Amino acid sequence: MPNSDAMPLSDARDAPDAPDARPGPATTRATLWQRVRRWALPVLGLVVLGLLLSHAHKVDWAGAWQALRGYSPWLLLAALALCTASHALYGCYDLIGRHHTRHRVPRWRCWAIAVTSYAFNLNLGSLVGGVAMRARLYARAGLDEATVAQIVGISLATNWLGYGLVAGCVFASGVVQPPAQAHVGEGSFRALGVLMLLLAAGYVVACAKAQGRHWRVRGRRLELPSARLALVQLGVSATNWALMASAMYLLLGGKVPYPVTLGVMLAASIAGVVTPIPAGLGVLEAVYLALLSGSVRQGALMGALLAYRALYYLVPLGGGLLLYLLLERYASAHPPPEAEGSGALSPPPPR
Repeated sequence: MPNSDAMPLSDARDAPDAPDARPGPATTRATLWQRVRRWALPVLGLVVLGLLLSHAHKVDWAGAWQALRGYSPWLLLAALALCTASHALYGCYDLIGRHHTRHRVPRWRCWAIAVTSYAFNLNLGSLVGGVAMRARLYARAGLDEATVAQIVGISLATNWLGYGLVAGCVFASGVVQPPAQAHVGEGSFRALGVLMLLLAAGYVVACAKAQGRHWRVRGRRLELPSARLALVQLGVSATNWALMASAMYLLLGGKVPYPVTLGVMLAASIAGVVTPIPAGLGVLEAVYLALLSGSVRQGALMGALLAYRALYYLVPLGGGLLLYLLLERYASAHPPPEAEGSGALSPPPPR
């Protein structure tokens, strides 16, 4: 989000006696961090990928194939239904953004854009799916960049606030024990869960306290959602994370308790985010193997992971590609009369 204290470009050009534009210490530090981040993340990704490849030969691939062949069609259909429900529920994130920004793009189109973006996001990375795909499809629908940025921000907040709520409950309850290699005590693990719960609750309180207040950021009007909408964000996102874990629980055949499956899913999701590998390829598998290798036979575990990746990542990518083509065709046939949304929140349409 842009700095609210930054001077707009128009003001900066008109300001008399502008000081020397030489970079100060803060600017130098920011530039240095950008350079480090630019190189550190790809290097980290290569290191992780190298470690995964070096251990690939140790995986029981024959056992994984046998586990895949052992799945009944009905179980796979049930898991696919849960995965589909998760993707469909994710589409509601942009409906929350629509309600907050009050733009007038039809609900079905917002939902389709969110589902399409999510499918590409999972397989190609957040910059391609979560940002670029949304920006293009919403621009074709007539929204400006500021409104799209608010929608993306609401979606990100919804996803990770729900994550914090679910992870906070799992960690604080002590149901899931931290792995020995993490060097984190049980008390610290529970404290982390309590902190996550406090952050989620703090967000709702902040939304309630800031009701009716807004901030100007480079001429754009921004405001927090209402407390009621914040609760909807938490509920929808928490349900979505629970659905993801339910699909894996089914594929594991109930060999791992559901709370443990949920906790490992949450840990794998964070590992996939911080590791810059498209689709978290290998990261999800590595986390599950590290945390559940003592509870489930390796072949059965790898079979479940491969089935999950196919049902939650690859199958929806095909559906997302089809939706993308339909959205592009619809946008070509129904161009917007004028760019909608100035970045400021407008009054809701008359009922």
